[in-house]
Amino acid sequence: MKHFVWTAPLALLTVLSLAGCGSAAGHTTNKNRTLNVTLASEPATADPNKDTDTNSASVIYQTMEGLYTYNKANKIVAGVATKVVTPTNHGKTYTFTLKQNAKWANGQRVTAQDFVTSLQRMADPKTKAQYASVLSAFKNYAAVQKGTLPASKLGVKALSTTKLQFQLSKAVPYFNDLVASKYYPLNTAAVKKYGQKYGTSAAKSVGNGPYKLVGWTGSNATWHYVKNPHYWNAKEVQIKRVKVAVTKDVNTAANLFKSDKVQETTVTGEYVRANSKDASLHTHLTGRLNYLYVNSRKTATNSENLRQAISAVIDRQQLTNKVLQDGSKPALSAVPQGDQANPKTGQDMAKEVGNLLPHDVAQAKTYWAKYLKETGKTKVTLNLLTDDTDDDKKVGTYLQSEMEKNLKGLTVTTTAIPHAQHVARDFAGTFELNLTGWSTNWLDASDYLNLAAKGNTVNFTNWNDSTYNQLLATADGQTGLARYKSLMKADKYLMSVKGYLPLYQPSEAKLISSKVGGLHYSLLNEAQYQYAYWK
Repeated sequence: MKHFVWTAPLALLTVLSLAGCGSAAGHTTNKNRTLNVTLASEPATADPNKDTDTNSASVIYQTMEGLYTYNKANKIVAGVATKVVTPTNHGKTYTFTLKQNAKWANGQRVTAQDFVTSLQRMADPKTKAQYASVLSAFKNYAAVQKGTLPASKLGVKALSTTKLQFQLSKAVPYFNDLVASKYYPLNTAAVKKYGQKYGTSAAKSVGNGPYKLVGWTGSNATWHYVKNPHYWNAKEVQIKRVKVAVTKDVNTAANLFKSDKVQETTVTGEYVRANSKDASLHTHLTGRLNYLYVNSRKTATNSENLRQAISAVIDRQQLTNKVLQDGSKPALSAVPQGDQANPKTGQDMAKEVGNLLPHDVAQAKTYWAKYLKETGKTKVTLNLLTDDTDDDKKVGTYLQSEMEKNLKGLTVTTTAIPHAQHVARDFAGTFELNLTGWSTNWLDASDYLNLAAKGNTVNFTNWNDSTYNQLLATADGQTGLARYKSLMKADKYLMSVKGYLPLYQPSEAKLISSKVGGLHYSLLNEAQYQYAYWK
């Protein structure tokens, strides 16, 4: 999930601005040239109600727009709404006015009802939206999810064609981030026409953003973003066509870039280290943590001793410095660097909590012995599930080596599969060990901590701890410094029992052509191609 509130601890993570100056004449020289970019793996859907993976989020980010959006500096500004509004009713009521000229790519007007259609559909359990919990603050959400109230009772209402109102059950500190990144409209007519198949291909999707999705069949590896002539700010979109190609191998990506067949691509590890002085190479930390999940649904892996042994055997510093070599940082706890600041001191939570994930082989062996005793086994074989990307396969190999080398009697097999298939297995719980990750949409520790909460649809491990759940519930009812301290307490508890195992905070390295300007990245956001231009 992709991902605004900038605070002092984020100084080292300032927005990477790659815009060139260039004259107006220079901007029009190549105005009809296609911008060629890559994506690390296949998207699973173009349906904003159902996306949970970063690749789907990338497609939606370029082709959809919510009430709010992000400007060139990655600050929240009005999108479909006429302005960023101030809530009333103690932060629980938001009333928006929609732009008169906000339109879908098919020329139809974006209406308040389109937002109602989307959010009610997302909350409806029949939709099986796996990240419906982003609506949890809306009035009646819990009852709608349980089926005791119809989706029509969700706290969202079209007051007129252009007037929209949200009713929340409580104030949410990061609500504007959700409005910008998760609460997209859906074309009501298209949803009625395609039903559950909406978003399964470009032909069954309708966007309202700067680009429309063209040529994606739901399984192919190349497609286009084509300028949406009906977009309200279309006159500012300079590049008319963007071609996207799924490119999993870093050497292939680099070679495509060197031959100018792509102008923006992601590179990793060895390439980044070998080309650190390349002027085309730009890196930035992301609002993401990558994890090793241990499945609590499986008898063989439902063990705190196993989780403790695996966590302690991993040298996260070695993993980032020697294996990844791309600027990624070792995880210190369940909260990444730059995610949340102490409201009183401004200190970064990750640094205030400190390193709760030390490398200690002796301790790992002690926990491993306890695990073998509790299971009555001397030899154990566990499978590690990963994406089939270059990075994931390297990390998987490293984890396999460290576990087998230090935990006597353990054999680790690895299974690398395409991202969309991996996501499906995440939700199905068909794994023992799982190398996965989470990208947030807002800078607040609760998003990462809730990944281990009871009942969360993205709690892939199915781990459940009453003490931890109570800590989260306490934080949920607080504000300000009290809430911050409760979240920090939950973080410390989660790491003490290793509910899940954070590994590292990824850094993203991009090769960007000197011919292209206007590509801006932040802790949470990819570049928006609507701001790109040919120099």
